[in-house]
Amino acid sequence: MKVNLKRINDACHLEAHNESGSVIHIDGAPEIGGQNLGFRPMQLLLAGIGSCSSMDIISILQKQKQPVDNLEIEVNGEREKDKVPSLFQTIHVHFKLSGNLDEEKVKRAIDLSMNKYCSVAKTLEKTARISYSFEVTA
Repeated sequence: MKVNLKRINDACHLEAHNESGSVIHIDGAPEIGGQNLGFRPMQLLLAGIGSCSSMDIISILQKQKQPVDNLEIEVNGEREKDKVPSLFQTIHVHFKLSGNLDEEKVKRAIDLSMNKYCSVAKTLEKTARISYSFEVTA
């Protein structure tokens, strides 16, 4: 796995490219010279846990013949106050699924992802308390 980053302007704006050519823009907060032109690095971690777990959940539910019509994930993280580095203390992931789904199968898929399969969650749990919840609508 490889990612290349390139500085785009005189401030903190970076462009990251992966091996398949996909691009993400990264920038800092204005108080450190950024211009809010992309995700901040810690936001990328939250996006990482949400996307990693969603891929697991979709895969597990597909194997169980559970039709997921829609999936939305909200991730909230709280960082240490007045510390450098300021690590995440808590992360909460909330999954919103819709479709003709068996709620017990959804719960099991989410539990498996968050506690066993999601590499990002397993990495972040070393420094943060991770919790999760879900809701299913028809």
